[in-house]
Amino acid sequence: MSQSSTMTIRLDADLKIRLDKLADATHRSKSYLAAEAVREYIELNEWQLQEIQAAVTEADAGDFASAEAVTSTFSKWGVNED
Repeated sequence: MSQSSTMTIRLDADLKIRLDKLADATHRSKSYLAAEAVREYIELNEWQLQEIQAAVTEADAGDFASAEAVTSTFSKWGVNED
């Protein structure tokens, strides 16, 4: 099991009430639910940043779709690329 540390956060009153209710309903601690929410948020944002960096790297290398490929894709969707 990984080592944990303590962090204090401020929540508005409504969010705190919602967290209390969720903790009661799920029989989980508020700390557990908050840690899970933070973990999921970080994982999502790390993934997005990695995808953005990969796209920037491809763009910097000139790795773009050709005009023909774009026109073909838009045609399949029935969309005018203009």
